This record gives sequence, structure tokens and C-alpha cells, in this order.
Amino acid sequence: MGDSGVLKMGGCLCGAMRFEVSAAPVLVEICHCNMCRKATGAPVMAWAGVPRDGFRWLQGEPAGFASSPGVTRSFCGRCGTSLTHFSERFDTEIYVSLASLDDPEALPPEVHIWTSDDLSWFETADALPRCKKSRSDEM
Repeated sequence: MGDSGVLKMGGCLCGAMRFEVSAAPVLVEICHCNMCRKATGAPVMAWAGVPRDGFRWLQGEPAGFASSPGVTRSFCGRCGTSLTHFSERFDTEIYVSLASLDDPEALPPEVHIWTSDDLSWFETADALPRCKKSRSDEM
């Protein structure tokens, strides 16, 4: 933690959106679900779940999309960078895209979730635990 008490800073590709995370993550995960894949155009998506009161937008207003009942994803309306994921199921947390952090190396993933949706042509070689569904279903 720096002098300002901010753990992590981040933003989008074009610079229109900036945010800060001032709380330690609850969970850092790699998600293999179909929804994350469609929302990001990537085979997996890495997220850091942080307490909602430890996250704030510094610049810009994100666009939002209700990707499924009770789930809202935010992204930059200008460049399309995926920024956050909020689920009513985990209503005290907000999930921040690890790739949107200025230093994504600072929060290494701890677990893979939704491996039941794995793509046959994409494989990860780490030794992290794997959950067929969400963390609350198996952890």
C-alpha cells in the first residue's frame, strides 16, 4: 500500500475510465464461463473480487450491460475495455478485471472457476485449484 492508502489503480485502453481499489481482494480468479468469454472476446477472464466500498471510479462513467439476471458488467463506452462485473449473489463485492489494472502482476489468480465451460483448445498449465462452477458451489 502506498502513502495514499490505495492498493491498486486501473483503467481502460483509451484512458477515458480510471478507478482505484483501496481494499484487499476477497478472491482472485480465472473464469472460464460462457458469459465472460462472450463479454470479453477472450477464452478466459481474470477477476479480482473486492469489497464494494473499497472500489471507486476516479474518471469517466462506465457503460453497463445486464448480461444475465442479477449480473451487470461495466465497460468503457469508448474503447470497449471490460472493467467490472457485479452480481447480486455476491452483493458486497465488485469484480475488477485484472487486465485493466495498471499492474495486473500484483494480484495473481488463486483459482479457476466454471471449468465446466472450458474450451477444448485452450489449456492452462498452472497448478491452481479448479471449480466446475462458481466458488460458492465448491469452495
